Amino acid sequence: MPHRLSKPPVYRFAPSPNGLLHLGHALSALLNARFAAETGGRLLLRLEDIDRTRCRPAFEQAALDDLAWLGLTFDEPIRRQSEHFADYERALDRLRDLGLVYPAFLTRGEIRTRVAAIEAGGAPWPRDPDGAPLYPGPERDWSEAQRADAVAEATAAGRPFAWRLDMAKARNAVKGPLTWQETGLRAHGEPEDGKTVLETVHAMPEAWGDVILSRPDAPSSYHLSVTVDDALQGVTHVVRGQDLFHATSVHRLLQALLDLPEPVYHHHRLILGADGRKLSKSHRDTGLRDLREKGLSAADVRALVV
Repeated sequence: MPHRLSKPPVYRFAPSPNGLLHLGHALSALLNARFAAETGGRLLLRLEDIDRTRCRPAFEQAALDDLAWLGLTFDEPIRRQSEHFADYERALDRLRDLGLVYPAFLTRGEIRTRVAAIEAGGAPWPRDPDGAPLYPGPERDWSEAQRADAVAEATAAGRPFAWRLDMAKARNAVKGPLTWQETGLRAHGEPEDGKTVLETVHAMPEAWGDVILSRPDAPSSYHLSVTVDDALQGVTHVVRGQDLFHATSVHRLLQALLDLPEPVYHHHRLILGADGRKLSKSHRDTGLRDLREKGLSAADVRALVV
């Protein structure tokens, strides 16, 4: 359990309403609720609906129904990311002012083609912790005049482009080691005595390369929006799945660059499907709505995951 603070801690459960919740969501929500109750803290709900093409009102309502069925209540108001694009734009503007972002014009297909050509020549190309190739584009080395001309040309032509963080410049802008405090299981399992172990983890954001911070179909990236949201909501403890452990390096870098407070992190175990992979919203056999329709109670689900 995360440590007590002089002020009541603040936890948050932050699903994306782009599908139905499953057992993995239940585990995360219930852990957040348990830690908040044990520490006298607050529990917030945030709907990460930046992706307006996949996130739908029906999925949002289904998530609210499932959480209520589990017996969970959250402090008001619910934060919907789609209502706060201006907050993310201000953060991006600050990074622009610091000279730490640049416009990137390669499409996903062009990135794959360039990387494939490089690797066909026998030279391996680096990939991020999720397995995606690091951005191979030339724009980070352009002059400001070249970038301005390219942005004007793309805008006039209606050609989309993204804004990426110049990782090398950003990392150099943060002096000294970059770390975070972790109370989760990491790779070696929960402490046998059940007590909290607070560890210092060294962040390695450079492993992600020049991450996207904004693109036309999503005005803010996951990395930027969750970092800004956690600060604006006063979140002190981030409890989420182990699949986001490595992404914390990028979030810590953005917190340092934007002078934002650092939460304590707890990355919990993942619930895996029969195929050994983490659950996704396509796993209907572990969907909370399907389990409810099969006759399972909220207590049954709690027993399955916590």
